Amino acid sequence: MNLRHVPLLLAGALLLARSSVVSAEECIPCHREKTPAAVVQWEKSAHGKAGIGCEKCHGTDHDKMKRGEARVDMKACAPCHKKAFDSHRTSRHGMGLHSGWGCTRNMENRNQRECAFCHDKDSAEPLSSVQCARFLKQSTEMGEVGCNYCHSVESSCASCHTNHNTDLKIVRDPASCAKCHMGPDHPQWEMWQTSQHGTLYGTSGSSVAPDCQRCHMPQGSHDVSVGITMSSGGIPYPAEKAGPNRVEMVKICSQCHAPGFASRELSRGDAIQKQSMAIVKEAEKIVLDLDDRGLLDPMPENRPPHPLSGNKLVIDSQLLYEDTSHIERLLFKMKKYDYARTIKGAYHQNPAYTHWYGNAELKMDLVDIKAEASRLAKAGKGAAQADSSAPNEGEALRVLKRRLERGGITEAEYEAEKKKVLDQYLHGKQKP
Repeated sequence: MNLRHVPLLLAGALLLARSSVVSAEECIPCHREKTPAAVVQWEKSAHGKAGIGCEKCHGTDHDKMKRGEARVDMKACAPCHKKAFDSHRTSRHGMGLHSGWGCTRNMENRNQRECAFCHDKDSAEPLSSVQCARFLKQSTEMGEVGCNYCHSVESSCASCHTNHNTDLKIVRDPASCAKCHMGPDHPQWEMWQTSQHGTLYGTSGSSVAPDCQRCHMPQGSHDVSVGITMSSGGIPYPAEKAGPNRVEMVKICSQCHAPGFASRELSRGDAIQKQSMAIVKEAEKIVLDLDDRGLLDPMPENRPPHPLSGNKLVIDSQLLYEDTSHIERLLFKMKKYDYARTIKGAYHQNPAYTHWYGNAELKMDLVDIKAEASRLAKAGKGAAQADSSAPNEGEALRVLKRRLERGGITEAEYEAEKKKVLDQYLHGKQKP
């Protein structure tokens, strides 16, 4: 190599490096003009005052930033905020993203940027095996705005703390919880705000009544699952997990109430949960029976496939509200909205949400489901009568087979019921 070329090579390397590597000193002049609010917020923040520059969180690849590929996730915060990071990761917020997402790899016209939400950007290792059928049904835009503005709480501290502010006053305001914890399926914000707790808090402040953070983030913990005894879908945890959690919640309530009073209130919520689940199970049994008899309209095999289960009936947490039958849509409302409002209203001591917005709707859902089941059964009977070639015993055996295949009956129960059907058929044929 000619030594005369070395200065030119060094200069070229420096220019190339400066085109992609930036520091805070380089960011501020331009961003003070283009994103002035962000600069002001950073300057007033604890980060700005401590000299923690833009590159510490955003990295140094400016071209990547401009392409929207340099998202600041929790890994950037973890080295300095380890305690908060660790407690968050083990809490319900720590699974918030993956409870709302699903793998899009087999979908046509998928947006490949979505892979970064569920796969490690360095190793491509999957971060979760959780799927969400409802997310997979959405467009990219609806998934990003309508789903992940809330569910990104798993991987983004900014979901609660905002992007450049560090003032704890922001996250100590219960309104910071409201953007996600509201609406038809989990209106905890509205329940708390209109409960005795919320009313007292609004009139007299935190010295008299608790807010969301005091009960669910005690002593500033980022573990929002403290004291919770059931899944986000309202399924109680096993006793070995629920028991210790209940002890923790009674401790929290006992900051203001006698422990006995707190235990009784929570136990009443447990009873309401069991009563409400019994109504849901009755409705599920009706829908399953209709599917066994081929009476859903339309049947799963005659509509677009479920994104996870194909052309099979799904009534668990992956139940859809689109591309389904009317009675399944009623079941969705019952489980996702009215069951949730009933039990969450009870645990938040809100009588109107527990009864009128919850329990009353839950029971009227069952009325509607029974009426729709009756209509479908009558329509199916009429079709069977019109087709004189349809053998009753064949239909009965087919129903039994479907129940066996979905796990509704055991192999032994199937064999016993099949024998009864065949015996009745043979007995009937032997009549003069």
